[in-house]
Amino acid sequence: MPELNHSSVTEFILTGFPGLHPEFQGLISAILFLVYVLTLTGNITIFFLFATNRSLHKPMYYIILNLCTCDILFSTTTLPKIISKYWFHSGTISFNACFVQMYFVHYLGTMNSIILFLMALDRYVAICHPLSYSIVLKNSTILILSIIGWIVAKAAPLMLVIRAYPLPYCASNIINHCFCDHIGITTLACTDRAPYGFPAFVFAMIVLLGSLAWVLFSYCCIILAVLKIANLQGRIKSLSTCSTQLIIISLYYLPRCFVYLASNVGIRFSADMRIVIIMLYSLLPPMINPLIYCLRAKDMRESWWKQFNGCIIPQKAKVSFISG
Repeated sequence: MPELNHSSVTEFILTGFPGLHPEFQGLISAILFLVYVLTLTGNITIFFLFATNRSLHKPMYYIILNLCTCDILFSTTTLPKIISKYWFHSGTISFNACFVQMYFVHYLGTMNSIILFLMALDRYVAICHPLSYSIVLKNSTILILSIIGWIVAKAAPLMLVIRAYPLPYCASNIINHCFCDHIGITTLACTDRAPYGFPAFVFAMIVLLGSLAWVLFSYCCIILAVLKIANLQGRIKSLSTCSTQLIIISLYYLPRCFVYLASNVGIRFSADMRIVIIMLYSLLPPMINPLIYCLRAKDMRESWWKQFNGCIIPQKAKVSFISG
């Protein structure tokens, strides 16, 4: 039974990077702003390429669009506030706004895991059951699965907020992080955190390890299927179709697994280092993912060059016409 909210706290203070020297705050905020701009530019470019090239209207690229949406929303949820802290010395966030941010941080994190699950499913069916691919994974199927994913992902984060919001917050209001999350908020509650922290931990493990288990299973099946191909060229071609998804999945899971394993084997990070690691694995993949799509995915790369050449050639023709 949740306690009634007798909070004296009306706002929280985000510390950002606690040990950051004031003379470097401008530089760090400029880097964060650049990351945000590149994230928006890269992911919006993917939407533009998809909208202008029917060759990209395939199940895999519908999944990538979901990831782009998730990346844009997560970066927009977290980065503007921490940038404003260093630019405008606005490190405070209202009580309600902090819980809204917490909800979206966990909601979008959950959705990210679901999207990576769909990516692994796409490659599993394509490599292990190629004859069934066009039947099982149609565009409409991915659309339905995506909608279900966006709806289902709301449930657990909403419960985290509902359980944490009524807690009494009557002591410190300083959150040692760049954004509001469940751990950062509930550790400030003037009550025993265990009944609220353990279910949140179980939820995080189910989301992270559940999708990771499927990813590992699917890629083990893919490797076994590829090894059965007699032709070496055929093996390389099959594996190359998985490279884009494998890089994206690795960027998401490896740093998170490292942090969890490190804490369990006795490796301790300072508060500053912990925040830096979390920010790196939370914000760099959304910026890097569009580059990976354009460099590794053949259809995406060809669409990009088609658009690029379409812009350059008319300009050259115009210059030649004027010169003539």
